[in-house]
Amino acid sequence: MTDIAKAAGCSQATVSFVLNNTPGIKLSAQTRQRVAEAARALGYRLPAPTRVMPRRSPVTMLDGVIGFMVDQLATSPEAVVAIEGARQASWNAGNVVLVAQTMNDPVMEPRAMEALKAQHISGLIYMTIFTREIVAPEFLHALDMPVVLLNCYTADYAFPAVVPSEIAGGQSATQHLIDHGHRRIATITGEPWMQAAQDRLEGYRRALATADIPFDADLVIEGDWSASAGYAATVRLLQLEQQPTAIFCQNDRTAIGCYEALKEAGLHIPEDISVVGYDDEEIARHLFPPLTTLILPHQAMGQWAIEQLETPAHQAGGRHPITKLECPLVERGSVAAVKGDR
Repeated sequence: MTDIAKAAGCSQATVSFVLNNTPGIKLSAQTRQRVAEAARALGYRLPAPTRVMPRRSPVTMLDGVIGFMVDQLATSPEAVVAIEGARQASWNAGNVVLVAQTMNDPVMEPRAMEALKAQHISGLIYMTIFTREIVAPEFLHALDMPVVLLNCYTADYAFPAVVPSEIAGGQSATQHLIDHGHRRIATITGEPWMQAAQDRLEGYRRALATADIPFDADLVIEGDWSASAGYAATVRLLQLEQQPTAIFCQNDRTAIGCYEALKEAGLHIPEDISVVGYDDEEIARHLFPPLTTLILPHQAMGQWAIEQLETPAHQAGGRHPITKLECPLVERGSVAAVKGDR
């Protein structure tokens, strides 16, 4: 919607109203046509005209209200994006999503569960902001309803779980730079205790190994996901006797700091050095040049969770394999062929 809004010369809210045929919104026919034409020009398929949908499918396991528990809601956009994916997937069947933030508090989390149960929920999505293995609270095992884990999983695979395919994402980001002729590729990681940072680094190393590029520990700088860490790490990389020709920043906020350090050093992106981010936050589209990055598939994960809750076979029990959803690469303007290969 952001891309369509830019092309159509209107706000993202206007695009949303047009594409969703929102009732009660007075928009001119010209505005609606301009948005539709911009969407088609960008290769998007417009939704079919709104039609009355049955409240729910005959095979659904859900009945009106779905609970959504998340440990942190306000610290990053991932939870909101996942909730929106769940809402989109559930509304056509007439289901409402109720959200509770728990902060993993051992006292308040069970109370939040009781509050959701009082609303007669028929299924529960349990989410963590940081991708990780969890020990499922006892109340999850005691629920007489389907439960799906989002962005987390348990060692015993007791519940269906969905996480981003982070190793493949790190490999894809690095491979994209290799495909442009880069062989001296640096990476700025997140905090090493986090699984996302570990997996993205593993993907980076796999891409190098596949291309027969030796791993160089000097090109791996530990960060903390922040812009300031990205700036400091980039300064360190530029002090190396042999500077990198490309930098894989393991999130977009790190890339913001990386951009600033490169520009202060008088380097141009991507002519002198290429940069790839990760997460596809809103800011990635507005950097100069726009940042090539990878999408964290939290919206698709929310939709997947609803589909699992609606599957009758879900209640059969047993072990459930972890589902990993692809992190698609979004090519923008921050990557070019290495100098000498153009």
